Amino acid sequence: MATLEIRIKRASKTFKEGELLAGVIVITCKGELAHNGINLSMEGTVNLQLSARSVGLFEAFYNSLKPIALVDSSVVMAKPGKLPNGKTEIPFEIPLKPKANRTLYETYHGVFVNIQYLLKCELKRTLLAKDVTKQTEFIVEYREQKEKVSVSPVDFTVSPESLTNVKERATVPKFQVKGRLNSVSCKITDALTGVVSVEHSDIAIKSIELQLVRVETCGCAEGYAKDATEIQNIQIADGDVARGVDIPVFMSFPRLFTCPTIATNTFKVEFEANVVIVLQDDHLITENFPIKLLRF
Repeated sequence: MATLEIRIKRASKTFKEGELLAGVIVITCKGELAHNGINLSMEGTVNLQLSARSVGLFEAFYNSLKPIALVDSSVVMAKPGKLPNGKTEIPFEIPLKPKANRTLYETYHGVFVNIQYLLKCELKRTLLAKDVTKQTEFIVEYREQKEKVSVSPVDFTVSPESLTNVKERATVPKFQVKGRLNSVSCKITDALTGVVSVEHSDIAIKSIELQLVRVETCGCAEGYAKDATEIQNIQIADGDVARGVDIPVFMSFPRLFTCPTIATNTFKVEFEANVVIVLQDDHLITENFPIKLLRF
C-alpha cells in the first residue's frame, strides 16, 4: 500500500500569476511498488451554482453554468516503473499561467460562486490495483495595483423619513442615527472603518450591528440569478447606547470568503455592508452600503 503527499515549499501556499509553484511529491510504500506512471496536474476552476429558488426559473442556465476552467496544465513526474521500499521524494516546479483567453481570478469560497485552484497527483497502478490520488489547494492573489484608489467617504443619516420598505410608517418610533463610513472603496487587506452615533430615539436600543454581505450573480444572456448571503455579522454596540456618542465601526474582511470585486459576462461577485439597528421591540432598521473591494 502506498501513501501520497503533496508538499508546497511556500508555507502560505499563496501565489501570483507568473510565479512558479515548487514543491515535492512524497510517496511512502511498504515494499517495492510497481506503477504505470505518476502525473501531477494543476487545475483552476470557477464553479457556479443556482440557489434553490432560481433553479426552476431559467432552464437556459443549465447550459451556461458549466465550470469555467482558468488553469489546466499537467506534467509527467515519473514514467512507468517501480518505486523502492520506504520514502521517495520527487521535486516539481509548475508555472502558474492561465489558459488562452482566460483571466486568473483570486481564490474565493462563496455560496453560489466558487473559485478554486488545486494541485492533483495521481499514481497509476497496475491492472487490478487501485490508483492512488491526492490533491491540495493553493491560493491565488492578484498583484497589487501601482495606482492608489481614491478614498470615497459616505455620510449617512437614518430616520423614519429616510426609510423605505415600511408598511405602516405611523408605527415607526421617532429616532435619528448619523454616521460615516471612511471609504466604500476598500483595500481588501485593511478594515472597513467609520463611526455611528445615535442622536435621539423614542424607544430603547437593543443592539447595533455591522453585517458584511456577498452578492453573487450567475447568468447569461437569457437572464441572471442574483443572491445575497451573509458572510459575517459583528456587534458594535450592546444595549441602549448613550446619545450623541461616536461608536467606532471596524470590520476586517475575512480571507477566502472575500475577494476583490469581480464583474464578468457570466458571473459577478460584489459586496455590501449593512448597519443594523435593533430596537427594544425587535424592530430592525437597516442602512445598506454597496462597497468595492480592491487589492492595491
